[in-house]
Amino acid sequence: MDKKTLEKYSSAFTLSDMEIFIFPDLLYALVLANIMSPEIWKWREDPWFAGISRMGPLKKIHRVKQYVMDHYNFNLDLETWGLTDKQTEISRFSEFVDIELLSRSNALFGYEGDKYYFDMDIRRHFGLDKFDSDIIPYWKTETVEAMNAFRFKPNHETGAGECVSLACLYAAALFIVAEVPLEKIFLMGTPLHSQNFVMVDEGVLTNNRRIVTKSMWYNGTELSALARRALEHEQVTYVAHNTGWIHAMYPGATIDPDAYGAFRDKLTKFLETPVDFEIFMNYLRDYSRHQKLFQLCFQCQGADRYIQLEKAFGYEHGSKNRLGDKTGRKLYCEMDEEDLYLQPIDHRFRIYHEDVLFDLQPYPAFIATLKKNFPGLENHPEFFADLKKFVHTVPRLPSANKAFAASPPITIAPGQSREEIIRTLSENRKSKIENRKSLIADLAFYAGRFLDSCDWKPFFKAAFERNPVSIELFRDTDLALLYQQLQTWPDESIYDGNRLALPDEVVNFQRGDGIEKALTMVNIAKSRHIDLSWEQQAGTVIIRHGQEKYLFTTLKQLIVSLQ
Repeated sequence: MDKKTLEKYSSAFTLSDMEIFIFPDLLYALVLANIMSPEIWKWREDPWFAGISRMGPLKKIHRVKQYVMDHYNFNLDLETWGLTDKQTEISRFSEFVDIELLSRSNALFGYEGDKYYFDMDIRRHFGLDKFDSDIIPYWKTETVEAMNAFRFKPNHETGAGECVSLACLYAAALFIVAEVPLEKIFLMGTPLHSQNFVMVDEGVLTNNRRIVTKSMWYNGTELSALARRALEHEQVTYVAHNTGWIHAMYPGATIDPDAYGAFRDKLTKFLETPVDFEIFMNYLRDYSRHQKLFQLCFQCQGADRYIQLEKAFGYEHGSKNRLGDKTGRKLYCEMDEEDLYLQPIDHRFRIYHEDVLFDLQPYPAFIATLKKNFPGLENHPEFFADLKKFVHTVPRLPSANKAFAASPPITIAPGQSREEIIRTLSENRKSKIENRKSLIADLAFYAGRFLDSCDWKPFFKAAFERNPVSIELFRDTDLALLYQQLQTWPDESIYDGNRLALPDEVVNFQRGDGIEKALTMVNIAKSRHIDLSWEQQAGTVIIRHGQEKYLFTTLKQLIVSLQ
């Protein structure tokens, strides 16, 4: 392999956010690795999914969402996968990436696009302020096995993963359990976030553990505001699909242009809504600073009552009723007479549900009517700017002005068995017909750790260069004590068959097959410039250092050569 290829294939094992950003083939490779894993297929045996085949597409997605909510937490810390530094990473990528462009597009290398984060100082937000400014985290995207293994860590009762891990988990689960065709699932990465857009119904966004439907996008709640932030403030750096990818930083793209066009159209429609009373109230719930401009008018016992809008919204706290929707009238009945006025409140614009202003109409027509009815609002330009942002978010997607070079699409389909899918992807990666040979399918076997069918060199490069947690944990431990500690952990890999965990996975989850434990010892020894010899006999790995001999039992049918 040349240097770039070796970096890409070794990155399929460590899958850090920065590696996926630079090698966009890796994102979908992890989706396929999760699809090939037995772990998500086990979900289908859970009683929670009984009868799911008879449900509609959107209800199936909600079922998957609740399962994810119950079984996984969001995890993004500095301890799990350790730290590296900018210069080390730049030296890896500088020969084939424009570093200046990288620094304008990636959060770890200088990106400052989302005002929210940089008003609060992103390094402090992520706990990096206690380190030199050159230090950056290894935020590694977890496989489904690593996500599940978080339950073995102290203070974790369930699985866990960061946002890219959750996006890839969702994509695989929607395919396996909800039977959503891959053609309908698009993965989006921004400099600070990752989420999916699923072309079902009016569209569904996955956002960390949750999903967001179109109605939820406009409901004005805090959770929706969090979900909106990435698409409102950030450039979508890359989009991945079963037909390929497109990336803002690269002039070429492999995604099918028609599929990308359909995605752009559907997402754009998802992010735009006509305005009625409910949408208007949802907007004012989200942008609460504008509530003081308005008073709410409604009839009570045959007479008009008026209330300051911010006080009216205050009644939503602790109530299941909400302003704007069909429960709004019940909320009016919960309001205290002391907060209600018999006459209009001076200097506030009067709004009421029955006003023809709120007959559902497109945003431009609504704005024209609003300005006509309330000319004084023109003195508040920020009100209109925020309203436009709320009802019509314009996604900053990678330009379609690319040199498209078609790649073989991934053609697996819901209804196929796991074995059929693995066989299909294996044929795709090894095809002798060039236009059928899939790089992404090949990388999927590396991301899935299928070491009995992969080149070992990328694995060794990843294992011995980018696993700092195991090194740090045993920094002051001699090899004999290290061996004793490793032997106290269960001889149990988090990966089935002939698939292997990396040293930091062994250490984080405190378990591993003998080969994995032995490789962890080698990684730590290499960091100290200690040479170890490796031997294998039936079911045993023997590590020698001078006169010392360390034995590890293995159930993996793999022959490892460190030469």
